[in-house]
Amino acid sequence: MEDGLLPALFLADEAATARLGEDIAMALKPGDAIALKGDLGAGKSTLARALIRALADDAALEVPSPTFTLLQSYAARFPVHHFDLYRLGSPHELDELGFEEILGDGAALIEWPEQAGNRLPAETVQIELTHEGERRSAQISGNGPLLERIARSLAMRAFLGDAGWGDAVRRAFAGDASARGYEIVTRASEVPRVLMNSPPLVMGPPVRDGRPYAEIAHTAKTVAAFVAIDRALSDGGVTVPQIHAQDLDHGFVLMQHLGSEGFLDTEGKPIKARYEAAALLLAMMHGQEWACRLEAAPGILHTVPPFDRDAMMIEADLLVDWYVPAITGALAVEQIRADYRRHWNALLDRLEGRETTLMLRDFHSPNIVWRAERKGHDRLGILDFQDALVGPPAYDVASLAMDARVSVPPKIERATYDAYIAARNAAGDFDTGAFAEAYAIMAAQRNSKILGIFVRLDRRDGKPAYLKHLPRIRDYLRRALAHPALTELRTFYEEQGFLEERPL
Repeated sequence: MEDGLLPALFLADEAATARLGEDIAMALKPGDAIALKGDLGAGKSTLARALIRALADDAALEVPSPTFTLLQSYAARFPVHHFDLYRLGSPHELDELGFEEILGDGAALIEWPEQAGNRLPAETVQIELTHEGERRSAQISGNGPLLERIARSLAMRAFLGDAGWGDAVRRAFAGDASARGYEIVTRASEVPRVLMNSPPLVMGPPVRDGRPYAEIAHTAKTVAAFVAIDRALSDGGVTVPQIHAQDLDHGFVLMQHLGSEGFLDTEGKPIKARYEAAALLLAMMHGQEWACRLEAAPGILHTVPPFDRDAMMIEADLLVDWYVPAITGALAVEQIRADYRRHWNALLDRLEGRETTLMLRDFHSPNIVWRAERKGHDRLGILDFQDALVGPPAYDVASLAMDARVSVPPKIERATYDAYIAARNAAGDFDTGAFAEAYAIMAAQRNSKILGIFVRLDRRDGKPAYLKHLPRIRDYLRRALAHPALTELRTFYEEQGFLEERPL
């Protein structure tokens, strides 16, 4: 595409105009502004209506023209404000509407934007609709992240077209702490599918020895990791989404929708039997051999990296890099950092030569679907495993039993742990004592990391919702540090105040 200008789109009918509205809605974020231009009958209302309905996930939502009211606001996935400035007498009248404040609260869709003069945000994207005989044409232009997101959303529509799903209805489904996003796509007489948007990883600046964090922590760089591990897990008897179509270059995957039932009851409390069933699945997985070089497509291989000491330490260091400054108001002094790393290196020494396996890394309730109508391990549908590593099996058990987003009581944690131990013992010779120590070390490492990650998501990425989980993570950390092997680390954490309940 030319700088600031996307290729012109030809819209054969009203349905195509509505699909464009959906595609733009999937790219919008709070703070974005869209300027809609075009003569009467060019399709502005059709596009605006489809966009707003997609954001609200309500195909029947009444979307009247704001011609006489100038503004109509909707409580959608995030607030969306529909302006029609045709009757505006002067740009100064925007102040009476609270224009600047409204633009800061959600996304804005602005018809007759020329009436606003120079009051629109600098990164406003313009969509101009014109008649092309019996068809319409859309020209999209602008600068900044929104235009890039719209271009990617349009590429996703083209990917759906190549997969035979070009007329599918798109709705936002879920996101996570990464740059990945997910949509539910539906067609008449078809089972809904999931569309994954997984752009190539942005590596970030060097943080240690000239290497970025993502490289040291072995974060998956492309969607090829997801596709390759999906196939390996399926071959190994694990229920994962069937992949219907993939574009490894762009990071798009169209796959099976395994369902949406989770591990919590109607009161939001963990269901013990489901955590135990997940532990049994882990025991089955950890009892078999896994290849480290996996095929994503003919000629495209993904090598599963090791959860080596550098990766463990760069993750654990997130506590002193982000959490400590947040609770103390100052950077951690070098002596604290040195003592912290000395304690951790001593613990990681204890893991040398221990059992390793394919560990999925984020094996916890948000990434597991409960399928009550199925039997055995097939009751569990596993998601989000592209960052899998070869490392201690105890890590995944700790990830499950100390669920970062769910308050798992000690009794359910213990039942989950015991179910795993019983299954491993039943399958053959298993060193329960060594595993108990590894479990405590990995649980302490993971929860130390999460304290840092959740603060980083707030301070760096503007996602304060993660801070509500900190008390739970501190509680999990206290549980892990109770193991005798971690006595020195526990004393150090207590002396430094890492485990105290402090407001941020």
